[in-house]
Amino acid sequence: MSETKKIVLAYSGGLDTSVIVKWLQETYGYEVVTFTADIGQGEEVEPARAKAEALGVKEIYIEDLREEFARDYVFPMFRANAIYEGEYLLGTSIARPLIAKRLVEIAQQVGAGAISHGATGKGNDQVRFELGAYALMPGVEVVAPWREWDLNSRELLMAYCEEHNIPVEMKRGKKSPYSMDANLLHISYEGGNLEDPWWEAEEDMWRWSVAPEAAPDQPLYLELTYEKGDIVAIDGKAMSPATVMEYLNEVGGEHGVGRLDIVENRYVGMKSRGCYETPAGTIMLKAHRAIESLTLDREAAHLKDELMPKYAKLIYNGYWWSPEREMLQAAIDQSQANVSGDVRVKLYKGSVSAVGRRSEQSLFDERIATFEADEGAYNQKDAEGFIKLNALRLKIAALKRR
Repeated sequence: MSETKKIVLAYSGGLDTSVIVKWLQETYGYEVVTFTADIGQGEEVEPARAKAEALGVKEIYIEDLREEFARDYVFPMFRANAIYEGEYLLGTSIARPLIAKRLVEIAQQVGAGAISHGATGKGNDQVRFELGAYALMPGVEVVAPWREWDLNSRELLMAYCEEHNIPVEMKRGKKSPYSMDANLLHISYEGGNLEDPWWEAEEDMWRWSVAPEAAPDQPLYLELTYEKGDIVAIDGKAMSPATVMEYLNEVGGEHGVGRLDIVENRYVGMKSRGCYETPAGTIMLKAHRAIESLTLDREAAHLKDELMPKYAKLIYNGYWWSPEREMLQAAIDQSQANVSGDVRVKLYKGSVSAVGRRSEQSLFDERIATFEADEGAYNQKDAEGFIKLNALRLKIAALKRR
């Protein structure tokens, strides 16, 4: 007999992944290595260590990836102003390539030939995890228990725990009826009553933000400083990418910013209704477009807007590690060379407004843009020929119709 095979599991410490540890051991005889990532979900991740140890796990990886997540994934995505189907800021989607990367890196480190995850067979995350893993470790084996087992309800999972002596933490108080996922960029809610698209989410569902009507009556102004498309300071105070997001989530939530209720098209083919809170992302998108409006050439800006839906779709569908995403990223990053300066935003009862912008790289020329006398900076007579040339094809078509 060869040595026991190793498998690296993306482990949260919750019910599903705790069952998966035992299931992998019992079903396939794997030695399970667990990996737990702190990407800003707002919960302690260290308790996962004790839970994994209780399940007989000998190699346990718990890592703080907040800065890497913000710096290498969220910030590059926001340079593109990425938004899926006109509304969704890709909070879950952008976290998966980082987790996939660390899964295969740990697998290579410990000599494991396989990885596993707790994503269901109906969702997008299975696609994102596995496309990332295959892109980075082509020969990796992937075990997705939700596509194999028949433990398809909480009751069956609990019965499995009882049968296999898996300790289950029974939290006191009201349990959320929703499936939730959180990181520095957002918190999402799915399932429960939200499966009826006509149902309005109850107020006590939301965790990060107050209702806009309950937000302060006085607006909050923030000054965001950009360097090459990334926020580097708020109100003059230098901040790391993760700190920027933590702060904007806090103040944005206090002012009711970032709530979203949508029906989206999943990559696997079905429609899904979800609610999201993305305070930091909502502020960042508004501010980034404001600084680009001042510093980015018109045609470069328009080309970015044309490329953005493709870029967003790639991330949503799990192709972060694809050559086409990397190609688009290179173009996007190149466009940000002069996207530096300050943006003043106003947060007020759920809204974000850009109310000021300035930059040493500004392409805004007051001498040309003014409605007052422009001292010859712009010859208005030039517009006559410009209009006639652009009207030529319209005039010819009109004459033909006659």
